[in-house]
Amino acid sequence: MRETMARFATGVTVLSVGGQHVHGMTANAFSSVALDPPKVLCCVAHSAVMHKAITASGRFGISILGSGQEMLARHFANKDRILGPEQFEGIGWEPGRYTQAPLLHGATAWLECELSESYDSGDHTIFIGDVLHTSRAADASGLLFFNGKFRQVDPTTA
Repeated sequence: MRETMARFATGVTVLSVGGQHVHGMTANAFSSVALDPPKVLCCVAHSAVMHKAITASGRFGISILGSGQEMLARHFANKDRILGPEQFEGIGWEPGRYTQAPLLHGATAWLECELSESYDSGDHTIFIGDVLHTSRAADASGLLFFNGKFRQVDPTTA
């Protein structure tokens, strides 16, 4: 299954939770669900620290990473990194106005969400969030993950 799904190109995001459960996690299982009202989903393994953080907080942020942010994607995917607030040291970010979740500088877009629904499926939970706020950067270059590797997309060359 993993090898087959690797053939599906995805965007790369960092999910984040603020407050006493501050945490960040690289995720590519992220999608828009509805425009009216605006909703998104993310899938998080039951064993992930982020699972407990989202469940406890009830709010989360999403930073959609830009083409130059592969190192951030790798950092927040590293299970051996220091957890808690220290995982954000040396990384440019600001707390979201509505969620206090760390929103990463240099991303191409940001969303802040309130958890509205969750569904267990296999070894993951599908978290659905009501979008409280969105913003986007002028730079639209994106970071993709395809066939086990990070790729960059630049819309000016498309």
